[in-house]
Amino acid sequence: MVRRFDVAVLGAGVAGSSLAKSLADRGWETVLIDRKHFPRHKVCGEFLSPESRTMLKTFGLQEAVESINPSLIERSRLILSKGAELEVPLPGIAFGVSRYSLDSALHGSAIGSGVQMLPATTVTNVYPDHGGYTIEAKQGEERKDLRVRAVIAAWGANGHPVLSRHRPNPDRTYIGVKSHFRGLEMEPVVELYFFDGGYLGISPIEGGLFNVAALLRRKAFRNAEKTIEGLLDAACGRNPRLYRKLAHAVPVQGTQAAVAPVDLTRKPVTWSSIPHVGDAAVMIPPLCGDGMSMALRSALLCAPLADRYLTGRLSLHDWQREYSKSVRREWKGPLAWGRLVQRLFDFPVLPRLFLGAARWAPGLANGLVNATRLKEADL
Repeated sequence: MVRRFDVAVLGAGVAGSSLAKSLADRGWETVLIDRKHFPRHKVCGEFLSPESRTMLKTFGLQEAVESINPSLIERSRLILSKGAELEVPLPGIAFGVSRYSLDSALHGSAIGSGVQMLPATTVTNVYPDHGGYTIEAKQGEERKDLRVRAVIAAWGANGHPVLSRHRPNPDRTYIGVKSHFRGLEMEPVVELYFFDGGYLGISPIEGGLFNVAALLRRKAFRNAEKTIEGLLDAACGRNPRLYRKLAHAVPVQGTQAAVAPVDLTRKPVTWSSIPHVGDAAVMIPPLCGDGMSMALRSALLCAPLADRYLTGRLSLHDWQREYSKSVRREWKGPLAWGRLVQRLFDFPVLPRLFLGAARWAPGLANGLVNATRLKEADL
């Protein structure tokens, strides 16, 4: 039996869930499909930047997120392998919240708006069909065929194993690992520790826990033990202050996650047969701390255009043109500056020079932070 919907969103992360809710709130029959089970732990900095809060309110998600009781974060602290540090105030209050809890809250809100959610469902094919699309999928051993008028890709940075065309160069990629810890004492600050071959962030989250997430260049850690614990230990061995920070912290079992490859050189893909949102469209280097905010922004840009398309007020061609133009306009600066900062911290001597210059010119660090972030949306 073929099930019919107005729109299918493929991927139930931050961008996909918020977009699906927004479309359902506009009255469209919406299905949200993800190939993984939920709730689950994901590799993520688990840092919702100050820019996110206005967008959460626009999506009607603010109360759901605040009900998690996220940690409130006021500033960031950069710590180099030789011990030098720089503290930078944030432009507002950020949230520290685990993806396990955040995704659950977003899914609950989407379902409450009428979204049909299909977790643990693998999409095997999507093809145009009489002015719409047919989606072939499997949930366990059960085959599911869906007929929709529009499809939107929200399947993350590494794409869909079948439908995505992106294949990264292994020599230029990273490994992402994370674990929650308890037993740390921290101020309302997110700390970034830099070392040869990568960096690691520590952020307070809900429940008195701390998220520890690292991005490690694969080539630099090829001799490390190939477990999450082993990779985190290897990272700690490259920054003495990080080693001391985590020496007595206790990992929370069941919260570990890893992802590879992570490709920070991929060109933006706003449209490839279907529109892309979130990391599927654009991925900014994680050290900028604005990834989830950008996921929300892409959904915010895409939702009204999808609505106009479904009501017949916008052609598919014009949807593609307007959405691609909007993403280029809003991401051009942050993406360029974010990749510049990423390259800066890939060379050991340059971060020390930058921190020294920032002490003499405090506005330099603030300016660079602002350059890597999206401007406030006109909502």
